[in-house]
Amino acid sequence: MQHDLFSSLESFQASFAAAGPLLVRDTRGQYRRAAADEVLLAAQQLLAPQVRGSDVMDSPPVVKDFLRTRLGHLPHEVFAVVHLDSQHRVIDYVEMFRGTVSQTSVYPREVVRDALVRNSSALLLVHNHPSGVATPSRADEHLTQTLKQAAALIDVRVLDHFIVAGSAVQSMAEQGLV
Repeated sequence: MQHDLFSSLESFQASFAAAGPLLVRDTRGQYRRAAADEVLLAAQQLLAPQVRGSDVMDSPPVVKDFLRTRLGHLPHEVFAVVHLDSQHRVIDYVEMFRGTVSQTSVYPREVVRDALVRNSSALLLVHNHPSGVATPSRADEHLTQTLKQAAALIDVRVLDHFIVAGSAVQSMAEQGLV
């Protein structure tokens, strides 16, 4: 089993304390402690170029890190799609639907339309669980199958459905649910 350096909050806090605070320069040229949202935005900006154009099958840790920083902290549900070309390289990441603290409405017609617009060959489905529990629900399983069938009608494969909950990222394909 692979061990993630930041797999627990305690190890993250210890690493952060040892490194000292992260600083940003304000408009007056003065340095101040970085706010959490500034750190997350900077992490997303660093990871996005690594993800776009990358081969998803060769870099699952990078994709999971990107998804974790993008969705792990949100207080509401977001459903997103990672569009892939025929070589499974990332074309785009699109946050399609926003919901409440416990649910979001996903429309297969819109997911299929977006895949056609981007000329996608395959999709990675992604959503977060603000509850902090990454276990897929029955509704998640049903949605995955519905989207898989809808995408198949236009010759687009659904390769995986990731659930992000805080620092955890769960792959439904790894559980045999896709």
